[in-house]
Amino acid sequence: MAGIKKFSGSDIEIAQAVYPEHALHIKDIAGKAGIDEKYIEYYGNYKAKVDYNFLQKKQDKKDGKLILVTAINPTPAGEGKTTTTVGVADSLSLIGKKVIVALREPSLGPVFGVKGGAAGGGWAQVIPMEDINLHFTGDFHAIGAANNLLAAMIDNHIFQGNKLNIDPRKIIWRRCMDMNDRQLRFVTDGLGGRINGCPREDGFDITVASEIMAILCLADGIEDLKKRLSRIIIGYTYGKQTDEKPVTAEQLNAHGAMAALLKDALKPNLVQTLEGTPTFIHGGPFANIAHGCNSIMATRLALKCADYVVTEAGFGADLGAEKFLDIKCRFAGIKPSAVIIVATVRALKSHGGVKKGDLENENLSALSAGLPNLLQHVENITQVYKLPAVVAINAFPKDTKAELELVEKKCRELNVNVAVSEVWAKGGEGGVKLAEEAVRLCEQSNNFEYSYDVNLSINEKIEAIAKKIYRSSGVVFSRDANKKIEQIEKMGLDKLPICMAKTQYSFSDDPSLLGAPRDWRLTVKDVKISAGAGFIVVYTGEIMTMPGLPAVPSAEKIDVDSTGKISGLF
Repeated sequence: MAGIKKFSGSDIEIAQAVYPEHALHIKDIAGKAGIDEKYIEYYGNYKAKVDYNFLQKKQDKKDGKLILVTAINPTPAGEGKTTTTVGVADSLSLIGKKVIVALREPSLGPVFGVKGGAAGGGWAQVIPMEDINLHFTGDFHAIGAANNLLAAMIDNHIFQGNKLNIDPRKIIWRRCMDMNDRQLRFVTDGLGGRINGCPREDGFDITVASEIMAILCLADGIEDLKKRLSRIIIGYTYGKQTDEKPVTAEQLNAHGAMAALLKDALKPNLVQTLEGTPTFIHGGPFANIAHGCNSIMATRLALKCADYVVTEAGFGADLGAEKFLDIKCRFAGIKPSAVIIVATVRALKSHGGVKKGDLENENLSALSAGLPNLLQHVENITQVYKLPAVVAINAFPKDTKAELELVEKKCRELNVNVAVSEVWAKGGEGGVKLAEEAVRLCEQSNNFEYSYDVNLSINEKIEAIAKKIYRSSGVVFSRDANKKIEQIEKMGLDKLPICMAKTQYSFSDDPSLLGAPRDWRLTVKDVKISAGAGFIVVYTGEIMTMPGLPAVPSAEKIDVDSTGKISGLF
């Protein structure tokens, strides 16, 4: 970015000021990461995939230090978790560290809906941001194709005679597409007479909620990918619940073809930050309905190629970080050396009851009322998981000295440092103090622990998360949830980790309960086994696996001119 004067503008305006004229060729980015050119598959001049065989070559190299970026529960005021992740990586590079970023891929649903993309913001972004936020290298299309191939093979098997005795009423595999479309949540298909299939109730999930997405992100190679795909349970046979048997993708002979569709999607994607820091962006499960982390393949590759790897987990630490630590770290055999917990004064005041239009006014009493949300996340990371942490205050111009000092004082009472981050406005220069603190923490020993023993019963594991992480006073299980738990136990799959499906806005299952609520009980409405991914999904509250568009979707503002230049992305 030499010679570019920083200016205030939209994310896309800033990104287009750097890309493509001032961006490095992806071959040079690969060189920075130490990746041999023969393992690079070019997608133009600024994107590439890395052959997974390169990871095998690097197996004997010592891993770098892993820095996890998480946040408080999100609010309309925004927190800037991805921006902080990208910015602190550029800061680490500025102070002479060899660093790689590892992020999730954005979904088209939020891009065209209301949330926006996931490439960072301001002067802490990854590029090419338009490509990353749109089709990128086609991974999500491949995941959707594999998901829908299995769906097609299920219905074809029934149409062709149903040798496996699949009960159409008990099919749990849904079709998917990477778009917000509430109209497709529940559908009836197979209409139009016998030649057009067997009529049944069906539905669509957004692609990031597909078990295929979770499988891709948790697989450690092609063979593991195929094994996980083969274990997918698509539904159950005819009979009473005591007699029915699960039917798998392997029984349909679908897993080989699905793996063939996913073989290129399994390769991590390589791009760069605005300041030329190598970045892997790969996989994108939502954190409120899936496990919210980028792929194990990309994280492992980054750890082998850099001294420091900065990665993030989706939404607040109660969702993304909990699943990163209890699911991803468990499967991958890794642990963070340090954790950065992102907050803003504005968001904390929002948790304290301030309306969005009043957030720019100093309000120490509201800030005090909202601080317990941050402090509970800090306690979870440092006392439950026993990891060293630093709080990053993503600074806004109208944050007052008194407000910043109050946050710092409360965090120091928990022996946690606070660093102000200005990476949105200044790029890597604005996060040097945060980067230095992260490096210091990485040199400390930590006694990382999971929040539960995976060998506990399903109920005990759910209760451990609810009580230790959410501070719930107890758990209520619906009748349907208890039946599903009994079924999973009968199948011998009860020793898997738990993947909580919960609102991102609150520690509780009620999005209106902000701050750090107490004296409430978590309600478990449903439980589903994701045997391929290797975890048990627990549904609480109203969780939509197919979102809808808002009254004024972001898609209405997006356009492209005659030169191919995109505008309005954000």
